[in-house]
Amino acid sequence: MRSELEKHLPPLLALFLVISLFWALNLTPWPNFLILFLGLAVGSFFLDVDHLIYWFFLKPNTQESRLAQATFRQKDVKSLIKLLALTSKEHTNLIFHHYFFQVILALMSFFVFTSTTSIFIMAFLLASNVHLIVDEVTDLKHDKPHLQKWLFAREKKQLSLDYLRYYVLVFIFFSLLFLLLLIRFRS
Repeated sequence: MRSELEKHLPPLLALFLVISLFWALNLTPWPNFLILFLGLAVGSFFLDVDHLIYWFFLKPNTQESRLAQATFRQKDVKSLIKLLALTSKEHTNLIFHHYFFQVILALMSFFVFTSTTSIFIMAFLLASNVHLIVDEVTDLKHDKPHLQKWLFAREKKQLSLDYLRYYVLVFIFFSLLFLLLLIRFRS
């Protein structure tokens, strides 16, 4: 549990602080800060729902999944998060943690950031993009083959380990673009 929070909370707080600083300088109304924080918080952890999908629908008969299902029925969220932290490295065939989803997310984000005025949705999408990047950068530094395995699961052709860095850099660029668009947002 702690490692997931330690991994995703600092970028979330950094995004909030950077955006808030610029918004404060531009006298943005204070309710927008609350909406921003909620959107970032929900978006940052939403993609981990695919681990629940893994346990309940993709691999429901494994011992790990049965334990997760029992823990979920008991409404023991703390134990469920601990189980997620212990087993998430083994979940390499997920829906949201996949290159195809990331491409769709970036395209959808670009459309939303250029056409909507919903702070919550923009913050949600920015945090979701950053969540994937944090996971990718973590594996890029420590375990490139694992990154390749989960990012390109279900694909016959894999991106070479030598090019994973460039793939991640492209999506870092998109996330920085989304950050700039959210900073410039005026309500």
